Amino acid sequence: MRQRAGLLAGTLAALLLAGLMVAGNAQAAAGCRVAYTVPAQWQGGFTADVQVTNLGDPVNGWSLAWTFPAGQRVTQAWNATTTAAGDQVTAKNLSYNAAIATNGTVSFGFNGSWTGSNPVPTSFTLNGVACTGGVGTPTPTGTTAPPSPTVSPSPTTSPTTSPSPSPGGDPMAAVAAMQPGWNLGNTLDAIPDETAWGNPLTTQALLRQVRSQGYRSIRLPVTWTDHTGPAPTYTIDPVWLARVRQVVDWSLAEGFYVMINLHHDSWQWLNGYPGDRTTVMNRYTALWTQIATTFRDHSAKLVFENINEPQFTGTADDAQGDEVLRELHLAFVRLIRQSGGGNATRLLVLPTLHTSGEQARMDALNTTISQLRDPNIAATIHFYGYWPFSVNIAGGTRYDSNVEQDLVGTFERARASFVARGIPVIIGEWALLSYDYTRPGIIERGELLKFFEAVGYHARTRNLTTMLWDAGSFLNRNTLQWRDQGIYDLMKANLTTRSATASSDQVYLPRSGTITAKSLTLNLNGTSLQGLRQGGTNLVAGTDYTVSGSTLTLTASALTRLAGNRAAGVNATIEARFSQGVPWQISIISYDPPSQSAASGTTASFAVPTQFRGDQLATMEAKYADGSGAGPANWTSYKEFWTHFQPDYTANTILLKPEFFAEVNDGQVTLTFHFWSGTQKTYRITKSGSTVTGSPA
Repeated sequence: MRQRAGLLAGTLAALLLAGLMVAGNAQAAAGCRVAYTVPAQWQGGFTADVQVTNLGDPVNGWSLAWTFPAGQRVTQAWNATTTAAGDQVTAKNLSYNAAIATNGTVSFGFNGSWTGSNPVPTSFTLNGVACTGGVGTPTPTGTTAPPSPTVSPSPTTSPTTSPSPSPGGDPMAAVAAMQPGWNLGNTLDAIPDETAWGNPLTTQALLRQVRSQGYRSIRLPVTWTDHTGPAPTYTIDPVWLARVRQVVDWSLAEGFYVMINLHHDSWQWLNGYPGDRTTVMNRYTALWTQIATTFRDHSAKLVFENINEPQFTGTADDAQGDEVLRELHLAFVRLIRQSGGGNATRLLVLPTLHTSGEQARMDALNTTISQLRDPNIAATIHFYGYWPFSVNIAGGTRYDSNVEQDLVGTFERARASFVARGIPVIIGEWALLSYDYTRPGIIERGELLKFFEAVGYHARTRNLTTMLWDAGSFLNRNTLQWRDQGIYDLMKANLTTRSATASSDQVYLPRSGTITAKSLTLNLNGTSLQGLRQGGTNLVAGTDYTVSGSTLTLTASALTRLAGNRAAGVNATIEARFSQGVPWQISIISYDPPSQSAASGTTASFAVPTQFRGDQLATMEAKYADGSGAGPANWTSYKEFWTHFQPDYTANTILLKPEFFAEVNDGQVTLTFHFWSGTQKTYRITKSGSTVTGSPA
């Protein structure tokens, strides 16, 4: 049975039959049908949908007014602007929905607040004229006022009862059973075919391995564009359809919940929907009709997601994009349900616009789901973290309060917007945008682990199901081994508990001179420190380390021993072990401050000679003489790691990419290189056309 936590079950609804009186031509026939419904209500709040169907002559520009009978207030509206004067509310059209053709419908919605009771309004005026419930001409000035519209409430349930059980089962329970999930990324969604983006053909052995690692659901992104015939049938290549079905069947046989979708079709042709509704809708309908027919009798553990990361061209703003997406959602759900068989109750997954976690996007999807009145719907968003940290730009090198607040805010919005109302949420993709084994160093490992630990905890405590985006960066599909076992171990532990972390997983020591004690701040996350270990040897509390509150201090004698011959780089790795979760690894690193030398080259090929001496690069700043940011993203002096600059530890250079120079003015630029040891090196370059020279400052 579908439960709506905190929600007063049932729906308050009123269908208001009224006449549309249009200011203007006195001979114009006027009339309308207004449906005001409250599809969701909870203690102190509610969501309302308003639909106006024009039964008279066309209208261009509308203003609908009503008076709340019990002091309710509008708190947030969509597809209309609202103003209030006491209990009276006026909703006005936006630029894109001003016109209502004869028999056309315009809809808008809002969230509101209430105390005591929440009765529906009993009268409306449109463009200043009271609605009468019929079609005719405007009432002449001075005549008797028209009667108030009649209210015919739809059946409601007791506030203490829950909605009827879902024929397809409990969607909240089903989505919970999908945790955790894994994406077969850059595979069936690759363009033009399965192996085009570097991954091998999917095998049963791969799927069996993923399942053995504890994953309960698998998302199979599928791009159909290059595998469909021409209009009007848009017939899917039977070989491709059979391959998709094969992977689906293998996955189901392994015990997975399976989610399939239209993936990169979203930007290949679906994004053109606003400018060519007929063609795009025909193609969209043709594809989903064929997919629905193929899988109609498959297990209920097969889930349909209609569009990946929906985006549209030709819309004025995101609010208009929300409305366009609503049309596609409604068409999708209607089509799948009408296809019969298991599709009548199959779990369907609907994304927000851009799969965004912004409140306005969630509100818009919430409105659509409320309009559908379908018990077997889940919402989906994607999450790649705070952007500066996710790509290492603007100094976003650490998991700091900005990253934490972005994560908590997004997940809490998803919980409050959907889960609290009985709508399950799937984070259909999550990771960090620039985490990639082929581009090491963009995200420092310890900072990445802190992010992954927090994602697991905050999703689990809010009942959000997560599906890791893996395009080959996490699981090596050739060896079927994790590229970093520690990351997997942490993600697995986080399904049931928290793991402790620390302010850093690195301790830098000088290669010569006296070694002093070093301290780290522990993020205990509800755990307690049990001890430190190097390999099979326990370090001695009081001698090798001390703990004061959350401060862990490694003694000078222990560090001297761990540093050994103090060769440049990592000399030892120790583990901090806690009462629960996975250990926190700490690298003991010896280094000398990096040094740099002069160089010359071109904007197509320029490298700063750099002796790293055991240190590693964290980020780079670029400034003009006046202190302003130089190069791309000039709103910040910190450039994007790997995209604009890239360390090469084997060649002992830092490459400055052509993408960096493409937006650098001629003249002098001061570069500041920040290293993880805390060392900073200043280097000046001069650009003249395509020629670049540089030297240490």
